[in-house]
Amino acid sequence: MFEVKERDKDTKARAGLIRTAHGEIPTPVFMPVGTAGSVKGILHRDLTEDIGAKIILGNTYHLYLRPGTGVLEASRGLHKFMSWDRSILTDSGGYQVFSLSSNRKLTDEGAVFKSHIDGTKHIFTPENTVDIQRIIGADIMMVLDECAPFPCDYRYAKKSLALTHHWLDRAVKRFRETDPLWGWEQLLFAIVQGGVFDDLRKLSAEKVAESGMAGNAIGGLSVGEPAEEMYRIVEVVNGILPEDKPRYLMGVGTPANILEAVSLGVDMFDCVMPTRNGRNGMLFTSEGIINIKNRKWADDFSPIDPEGPSEVSLKYSKAYLRHLIISGEILGAQISSIHNLAFYLSLMQKAREKIKEGNFRKWKVPVIKKLSARL
Repeated sequence: MFEVKERDKDTKARAGLIRTAHGEIPTPVFMPVGTAGSVKGILHRDLTEDIGAKIILGNTYHLYLRPGTGVLEASRGLHKFMSWDRSILTDSGGYQVFSLSSNRKLTDEGAVFKSHIDGTKHIFTPENTVDIQRIIGADIMMVLDECAPFPCDYRYAKKSLALTHHWLDRAVKRFRETDPLWGWEQLLFAIVQGGVFDDLRKLSAEKVAESGMAGNAIGGLSVGEPAEEMYRIVEVVNGILPEDKPRYLMGVGTPANILEAVSLGVDMFDCVMPTRNGRNGMLFTSEGIINIKNRKWADDFSPIDPEGPSEVSLKYSKAYLRHLIISGEILGAQISSIHNLAFYLSLMQKAREKIKEGNFRKWKVPVIKKLSARL
């Protein structure tokens, strides 16, 4: 399922390959977020040809509520429902449930919540989130966990972690006693939690490693803690998680965050930032970060990004894209989203190349400084 191909000589960065029933995924990899079975505003053609995505995300919470498991089961899974023949990873929906702090209640059994759509009451358990993801047919499924808020005190984090570990045992049991529904192998990833407390993170990483799942995720980060805290925790956790399985840092982040995490041995990333920020006029480019709404770009007819991570990056000018964005034209959001996603995936491709060449650290330091600059 996962093979490390190359290692950087100066960092813990590694280039590898994940194999799923729907294809091979070179790592490190950034996975575009397609919450409800769609990467917002982007055709599959652009996802595959211009962006080069090998895997995208779906979200169990949103798909469970709409279109619902009945529709997904009748269509024989999300791949066929959305006409996508590459890999899919589904989050368990835990993060979405726990973000509904006023509309949910945690119990030993699971998370009781009210739908944000119509207010109806539901429950997610470690077992039924596995069952739902079986129906969805995701290549990679995630266990149900509690994402503790930041900040939280040690007592809360410890109690939360105990619940997450209890749920992990039950999810693994359910996974092992059930079979895929649609004729292809599905993999389950466990999730490390523990807030910003090193001893809890170590305890959780040991528990997750012992679960024997195909891959392991690091959750509960990029929720407000300083970046240096995040890097410290990732380093602690990756010192324990097995080397021969992929490591997935959930919900992270900026290009700088991702490259720093790659240097610490992380293989997989996802974040809504490229598409969400793109729709609002923030572009990540080879020269730095652009707010395309600024007046300075109104008569700049140079390409969006001269290094051209995608076809649209070279085809359209900054002036034209600014016009579209400030005019509220849908095409502006599409161009920005395609460019940003292509930039992220191109950055991962370059990272893989530098790891193979053995000079990842030398490349990373100036690149992070350049990519983080506001133009």
